[in-house]
Amino acid sequence: MKYKHLFFDLDHTLWDFDTNAKQTLQDLYETLALEKKGVHDFEQFYRRYLEHNAKLWARYRNGFIKQAELRVKRMQLALLDFKIGDAPLAQQMSQRFLELLPTRNALFPYAAEILEYLTGKNYQLHLITNGFEEIQHHKINNSGIHHYFDKVVTSEGSNSLKPNKAIFDYALDAAGAKKEESIMLGDDLEADIMGAANAGLDQVYINHINKTPDFKPTYTVYSLKELEAIF
Repeated sequence: MKYKHLFFDLDHTLWDFDTNAKQTLQDLYETLALEKKGVHDFEQFYRRYLEHNAKLWARYRNGFIKQAELRVKRMQLALLDFKIGDAPLAQQMSQRFLELLPTRNALFPYAAEILEYLTGKNYQLHLITNGFEEIQHHKINNSGIHHYFDKVVTSEGSNSLKPNKAIFDYALDAAGAKKEESIMLGDDLEADIMGAANAGLDQVYINHINKTPDFKPTYTVYSLKELEAIF
């Protein structure tokens, strides 16, 4: 068995962030009566949120903004697209979103089954995630997959972010793992795959959305079920 340690990403890889975020924002849309405040179309609001969130996360990964700014600004900017300049409302939405989101438990198809399969084959499973410490632990607890992972390394806990080499080195050290017996599995070509490659790790690109990459990973799969052909 070439690999002993399998390092998974969480959001968009195992935990279905888009489904869980959309359900959470739909709840906020209704409970905070955003339609009456001027947000006339939830689907449009959700699309704008996703666009702002992606751009702000890129800025956060590159060290241009702090997490507190990311959390509130994605709500502020989405509201401003509807000409709503309400800072207290954005702050309230941010707080409620962070409270509710980790309670969601939607996983990608076959996520729990593949973790059970890999554990049964005596692989040691770990997480490397750019998410926030408390929130990520709530996610894996509430979705019933926490017991599969030996080490959970977050950007907050490691004081680094994927794709930086430092977070991969931190995770390897925490797991007591060697590079040659370890592999990274994730959906983000830059953060997970290229980051792991630069850190000297093999990679599995979990390409849920059938994207054409401009970088050749060690392996590519299009569903979690396909991991059984590798491990």
